[in-house]
Amino acid sequence: MARSGRRKKTAKGRRRPVPGGLWYRLRRWLWRGVVAVLALFALSLLAYRWVNPSLTIYTWQEERRLGAISHEPVPMARIAPVMARAAVAAEDANFCLHWGFDMSAIRDAIAEGGGRGASTVSQQVVKNVWLWHGRNWARKALEAAITPLMEAAWPKRRVLEVYLNIAEFDEGVFGVEAAARHYFGVGADALSAVQAARLAAVLPDPKGRSAARPSAALRDRAAAIMDGAATIARDGRAACFED
Repeated sequence: MARSGRRKKTAKGRRRPVPGGLWYRLRRWLWRGVVAVLALFALSLLAYRWVNPSLTIYTWQEERRLGAISHEPVPMARIAPVMARAAVAAEDANFCLHWGFDMSAIRDAIAEGGGRGASTVSQQVVKNVWLWHGRNWARKALEAAITPLMEAAWPKRRVLEVYLNIAEFDEGVFGVEAAARHYFGVGADALSAVQAARLAAVLPDPKGRSAARPSAALRDRAAAIMDGAATIARDGRAACFED
């Protein structure tokens, strides 16, 4: 009889772990861990279609670093339509036309040597809800795997709603409701077209830009976003997230 912890040969001469051996137990626990992580992700993917993510890796890190953050999730019905259109115009004008990846934007980014971003609103939601910030291949691979699953499970309106509720607009300020009150003293439902465009303009660099004290470049960017928001409203590219 083989001792516990040793390996015994299979019919083809290969060795396999003996039940009860250390490596056998480690493999079992490893697979159990993988299955548990996948199950938790699947449950969260389904739950977040209706329930707002209360805490993410990044907001947890910022809360620990700063001591407190400002975050007040609101439903899409309490977000001014001009804010939703401005965010899409600024970050992902083809949001209603793709399945999570904007292939034309990716091709343009490759053609320009990676000097421009091609991340969609959907990809940013995946990164902000389930993953961590930073540029590395592991995160990008997970992001690429999760994005189409989320797109299949959630309607576009929900994707944008979650995005607007977890995006960072200033240091420690998360979500459009907190941002509207932080910068302009109003709720997200009362934002004007100019205010919405300025909030959208800070999204690529929330710690380095201010919607309340916009630079000349940010004013120009906000004006372009206002034009883009009006354009996607006219040509139907806002239909997937508007009532």
